[in-house]
Amino acid sequence: MRHSKRYKALKEKITQKKYPLDQAVKLARETATAKYDESIDLAVKLNINPKKTDQLVRGTSELPHGTGKKIKILVLTKGEKQKEAKEAGADYVGYEEYIEKIKSGWSDVDAIITTPDSMSDVGKLGRILGPKGLMPSPKSGTVTFEVGNQVRALKKGKIAFKTDKTGCIHAPVGRKSFEPEKLQENIRVFIEDLIAAKPSTVKGQFIKSITISSSMGPGIKIDEKELLSQLRKGGI
Repeated sequence: MRHSKRYKALKEKITQKKYPLDQAVKLARETATAKYDESIDLAVKLNINPKKTDQLVRGTSELPHGTGKKIKILVLTKGEKQKEAKEAGADYVGYEEYIEKIKSGWSDVDAIITTPDSMSDVGKLGRILGPKGLMPSPKSGTVTFEVGNQVRALKKGKIAFKTDKTGCIHAPVGRKSFEPEKLQENIRVFIEDLIAAKPSTVKGQFIKSITISSSMGPGIKIDEKELLSQLRKGGI
C-alpha cells in the first residue's frame, strides 16, 4: 500500500517502538492533521484463536467522555415502549413500517434497539442487518425491555466491541478535539472493560499489543505492559 508524502512525514514523528499512554495520545493528536475533527481509534491485538468460538471476545464499554460522534438510533418496538424510546431521544421509533423500510434497503442508522418480544420479526432481518453490524443482540444490550436506558447509554458514548477474523478489536475512543486527559480516561475504561470480557478459555497474556491512531494518521504503539501494570495498581 502506497502512502502519501503527508503520511510519510507524520510517520517520521514516531521515533520509538512503544510509548507510555500519555505520550501516545499526544502523538496521535499531533498526527491528526486532516481538515476535519479526526476520530481517535484503538486497535488491540489479542492472544486468542479466532477460529475457536469459545475464545471470541464480545462486550460493551461506556466511555466516560463518549466518542464525539452523534449516533442515529432506531428502536423497533410496539406500544408504550415507543413512547419511552422517543422520550429517551431515539431518532426513529416504530415497527412494521421500519421493518419494511429495512427490507427495501434502508439502513441510515448507527444502532438498532428492539425488545425481546419483537425478535420473532426482527430476527428475520439478520441477513440484512448482520453484515452491516446493525443486528440487535442481547450481548450488546440492544435486545432489551429497558429501551430508554439503552438509548441514553448509546447517546452518551456506550460502544460495542467484538473480535474480527484476525483476533483484533477495533474501537473509537474519541476525537482529535478531545482534551488529552479525556482520551486517556476513555482508553483506560475501554481496556478495563475489554479485560473483563476475557474468555475463561484464554490462558496467559490476553492483550498482545495496543495501537492508537487518528483516522488518517499512522499507528502508534502504546506500551501495553506499563498500561496494564498501572491499571492493576490503580495508579492511573
